Amino acid sequence: MNKIITAQKAASYVNDGDTVMFGGLYDLGSPEPIIEEIIRQKKKNLTAINEDFGRPESALGRMVYAGICKKLIVSWCGYLTELPAMVEEGKLELELNPEGTMIERIRAGGFGLGGVLTPSGLGTYIEEQGIGERIHVNGQDFLYHTPLRANVSIVQAYEADEAGNLIFHGTQRNFCDMMCFAGDIVIATVATPIKKAGELDPDKIMVPGAVVDYLVQE
Repeated sequence: MNKIITAQKAASYVNDGDTVMFGGLYDLGSPEPIIEEIIRQKKKNLTAINEDFGRPESALGRMVYAGICKKLIVSWCGYLTELPAMVEEGKLELELNPEGTMIERIRAGGFGLGGVLTPSGLGTYIEEQGIGERIHVNGQDFLYHTPLRANVSIVQAYEADEAGNLIFHGTQRNFCDMMCFAGDIVIATVATPIKKAGELDPDKIMVPGAVVDYLVQE
Protein backbone atom coordinates (compact mmCIF):
# COMPACT_ATOMS: atom_id res chain seq x y z
CA MET A 1 0.00 0.00 0.00
CA ASN A 2 1.30 3.44 -0.94
CA LYS A 3 0.86 5.63 2.13
CA ILE A 4 2.01 8.89 0.52
CA ILE A 5 -0.88 11.22 -0.33
CA THR A 6 -1.44 14.93 -0.89
CA ALA A 7 -2.43 17.41 1.81
CA GLN A 8 -5.72 17.89 -0.04
CA LYS A 9 -6.46 14.16 0.14
CA ALA A 10 -5.40 14.03 3.79
CA ALA A 11 -7.85 16.80 4.71
CA SER A 12 -10.62 14.89 2.95
CA TYR A 13 -10.41 12.20 5.64
CA VAL A 14 -11.65 14.79 8.16
CA ASN A 15 -15.45 14.83 8.12
CA ASP A 16 -17.75 17.49 9.51
CA GLY A 17 -18.37 16.83 13.20
CA ASP A 18 -15.21 14.74 13.69
CA THR A 19 -12.91 14.83 16.69
CA VAL A 20 -9.41 15.62 15.42
CA MET A 21 -6.09 15.62 17.29
CA PHE A 22 -3.44 18.01 16.01
CA GLY A 23 0.21 17.72 17.02
CA GLY A 24 2.05 20.88 17.94
CA LEU A 25 3.48 22.73 20.93
CA TYR A 26 3.63 26.44 20.03
CA ASP A 27 3.40 25.19 16.41
CA LEU A 28 6.39 22.82 16.74
CA GLY A 29 5.14 19.53 15.30
CA SER A 30 2.10 21.21 13.78
CA PRO A 31 0.99 19.66 10.44
CA GLU A 32 0.41 23.03 8.76
CA PRO A 33 -0.15 21.88 5.13
CA ILE A 34 -3.10 19.70 6.18
CA ILE A 35 -4.54 22.35 8.51
CA GLU A 36 -4.40 24.83 5.64
CA GLU A 37 -6.41 22.36 3.54
CA ILE A 38 -8.93 21.80 6.35
CA ILE A 39 -9.49 25.57 6.40
CA ARG A 40 -9.71 25.75 2.61
CA GLN A 41 -12.19 22.87 2.46
CA LYS A 42 -14.35 24.66 5.06
CA LYS A 43 -14.83 21.75 7.41
CA LYS A 44 -17.25 22.47 10.24
CA ASN A 45 -18.31 21.46 13.76
CA LEU A 46 -14.94 19.92 14.61
CA THR A 47 -13.88 19.00 18.13
CA ALA A 48 -10.18 19.86 17.98
CA ILE A 49 -7.51 18.71 20.42
CA ASN A 50 -4.13 20.46 20.70
CA GLU A 51 -1.87 21.66 23.49
CA ASP A 52 -2.22 25.41 22.82
CA PHE A 53 -3.55 26.09 19.27
CA GLY A 54 -0.59 28.29 18.46
CA ARG A 55 -0.67 31.97 17.60
CA PRO A 56 -3.32 33.91 15.64
CA GLU A 57 -1.17 33.92 12.51
CA SER A 58 -0.39 30.18 12.64
CA ALA A 59 -2.45 27.58 10.80
CA LEU A 60 -3.91 26.30 14.07
CA GLY A 61 -4.83 29.78 15.24
CA ARG A 62 -6.43 30.68 11.91
CA MET A 63 -8.38 27.42 11.99
CA VAL A 64 -9.87 28.41 15.36
CA TYR A 65 -10.71 31.93 14.19
CA ALA A 66 -12.24 30.58 10.97
CA GLY A 67 -15.12 29.21 13.04
CA ILE A 68 -14.85 25.61 11.89
CA CYS A 69 -14.46 24.21 15.42
CA LYS A 70 -17.35 23.73 17.82
CA LYS A 71 -15.10 22.72 20.73
CA LEU A 72 -11.45 22.97 21.71
CA ILE A 73 -9.76 20.59 24.16
CA VAL A 74 -6.60 22.36 25.21
CA SER A 75 -4.08 22.88 27.97
CA TRP A 76 -3.27 26.56 27.33
CA CYS A 77 -4.36 29.07 24.70
CA GLY A 78 -3.03 32.42 25.88
CA TYR A 79 -1.92 33.70 22.48
CA LEU A 80 -5.43 33.54 21.03
CA THR A 81 -6.67 36.80 22.53
CA GLU A 82 -10.05 36.68 20.77
CA LEU A 83 -10.85 33.23 22.14
CA PRO A 84 -12.45 34.35 25.46
CA ALA A 85 -14.94 36.52 23.59
CA MET A 86 -15.76 33.64 21.22
CA VAL A 87 -16.49 31.40 24.22
CA GLU A 88 -18.58 34.06 25.99
CA GLU A 89 -20.61 34.64 22.81
CA GLY A 90 -21.34 30.92 22.52
CA LYS A 91 -19.39 30.52 19.28
CA LEU A 92 -17.09 27.90 20.75
CA GLU A 93 -16.86 25.51 23.69
CA LEU A 94 -13.55 25.42 25.54
CA GLU A 95 -12.31 22.56 27.74
CA LEU A 96 -9.14 23.26 29.70
CA ASN A 97 -6.96 20.42 31.00
CA PRO A 98 -3.74 20.46 32.99
CA GLU A 99 -1.02 19.54 30.49
CA GLY A 100 -0.02 16.32 32.26
CA THR A 101 -3.65 15.27 32.59
CA MET A 102 -4.25 15.91 28.91
CA ILE A 103 -1.36 13.81 27.65
CA GLU A 104 -2.30 10.98 30.03
CA ARG A 105 -5.88 11.07 28.72
CA ILE A 106 -4.50 10.75 25.20
CA ARG A 107 -2.21 7.93 26.30
CA ALA A 108 -5.16 6.15 27.93
CA GLY A 109 -7.17 6.50 24.73
CA GLY A 110 -4.32 5.18 22.63
CA PHE A 111 -3.53 2.15 24.74
CA GLY A 112 -7.02 1.02 25.71
CA LEU A 113 -6.99 2.16 29.33
CA GLY A 114 -10.17 3.04 31.17
CA GLY A 115 -9.16 6.57 32.11
CA VAL A 116 -6.87 8.60 34.36
CA LEU A 117 -6.89 9.24 38.11
CA THR A 118 -4.98 12.34 39.19
CA PRO A 119 -5.04 14.78 42.13
CA SER A 120 -4.25 17.63 39.71
CA GLY A 121 -7.12 20.11 39.49
CA LEU A 122 -8.90 19.16 42.71
CA GLY A 123 -10.73 22.17 44.13
CA THR A 124 -9.88 24.33 41.11
CA TYR A 125 -11.55 25.59 37.96
CA ILE A 126 -10.77 22.20 36.41
CA GLU A 127 -13.10 20.44 38.84
CA GLU A 128 -15.65 23.26 38.57
CA GLN A 129 -15.85 22.71 34.80
CA GLY A 130 -17.05 19.19 35.48
CA ILE A 131 -14.34 17.66 33.30
CA GLY A 132 -13.26 15.23 35.99
CA GLU A 133 -15.29 13.31 38.56
CA ARG A 134 -14.04 13.32 42.16
CA ILE A 135 -13.32 9.78 43.35
CA HIS A 136 -12.02 8.62 46.74
CA VAL A 137 -9.48 5.77 46.50
CA ASN A 138 -7.29 4.38 49.29
CA GLY A 139 -7.85 7.37 51.51
CA GLN A 140 -7.14 9.99 48.85
CA ASP A 141 -9.28 12.06 46.52
CA PHE A 142 -8.62 12.05 42.78
CA LEU A 143 -10.27 13.41 39.67
CA TYR A 144 -11.23 10.70 37.21
CA HIS A 145 -10.87 11.70 33.55
CA THR A 146 -12.13 9.74 30.59
CA PRO A 147 -9.69 8.72 27.80
CA LEU A 148 -9.31 10.91 24.72
CA ARG A 149 -9.51 9.46 21.22
CA ALA A 150 -10.01 11.01 17.80
CA ASN A 151 -11.50 10.09 14.46
CA VAL A 152 -8.31 11.48 12.90
CA SER A 153 -4.89 12.27 14.42
CA ILE A 154 -2.64 14.56 12.38
CA VAL A 155 0.97 15.27 13.33
CA GLN A 156 4.26 16.47 11.86
CA ALA A 157 7.33 14.22 11.87
CA TYR A 158 10.91 15.13 11.02
CA GLU A 159 11.74 11.87 9.22
CA ALA A 160 9.67 8.97 7.89
CA ASP A 161 9.98 6.05 5.53
CA GLU A 162 7.43 4.77 3.04
CA ALA A 163 6.20 2.21 5.58
CA GLY A 164 5.08 5.05 7.87
CA ASN A 165 7.74 4.72 10.56
CA LEU A 166 8.23 8.14 12.18
CA ILE A 167 11.07 10.02 13.86
CA PHE A 168 10.53 13.36 15.60
CA HIS A 169 13.18 16.00 16.25
CA GLY A 170 13.44 17.66 19.66
CA THR A 171 10.37 19.51 20.89
CA GLN A 172 8.57 18.60 17.67
CA ARG A 173 7.77 15.30 19.37
CA ASN A 174 5.59 16.89 22.14
CA PHE A 175 2.15 15.19 21.99
CA CYS A 176 2.67 13.80 18.49
CA ASP A 177 3.76 10.28 19.34
CA MET A 178 0.90 9.62 21.77
CA MET A 179 -1.64 11.12 19.36
CA CYS A 180 -0.58 8.57 16.75
CA PHE A 181 -1.91 5.78 18.94
CA ALA A 182 -5.17 7.56 19.79
CA GLY A 183 -6.59 8.18 16.31
CA ASP A 184 -8.74 5.91 14.16
CA ILE A 185 -6.95 7.39 11.12
CA VAL A 186 -3.38 8.63 11.59
CA ILE A 187 -1.71 11.04 9.16
CA ALA A 188 1.77 12.59 9.39
CA THR A 189 3.31 15.39 7.39
CA VAL A 190 7.07 14.89 6.97
CA ALA A 191 9.56 17.76 7.03
CA THR A 192 12.40 15.95 5.22
CA PRO A 193 12.31 13.75 2.08
CA ILE A 194 10.49 10.50 2.81
CA LYS A 195 12.91 7.57 2.72
CA LYS A 196 12.46 4.10 1.32
CA ALA A 197 11.32 1.39 3.72
CA GLY A 198 14.25 0.10 5.75
CA GLU A 199 16.42 3.22 5.40
CA LEU A 200 15.66 4.57 8.88
CA ASP A 201 17.72 3.44 11.85
CA PRO A 202 15.27 1.11 13.65
CA ASP A 203 16.67 2.15 17.04
CA LYS A 204 15.58 5.76 16.37
CA ILE A 205 12.00 5.07 15.27
CA MET A 206 9.53 6.66 17.71
CA VAL A 207 6.22 5.60 16.13
CA PRO A 208 5.93 2.33 14.19
CA GLY A 209 4.50 2.42 10.71
CA ALA A 210 1.84 -0.10 11.69
CA VAL A 211 -0.19 2.68 13.35
CA VAL A 212 0.36 5.35 10.65
CA ASP A 213 -2.09 5.28 7.75
CA TYR A 214 -0.90 8.11 5.53
CA LEU A 215 2.07 10.42 4.91
CA VAL A 216 2.19 13.88 3.34
CA GLN A 217 5.50 15.19 2.05
CA GLU A 218 5.95 18.83 3.02
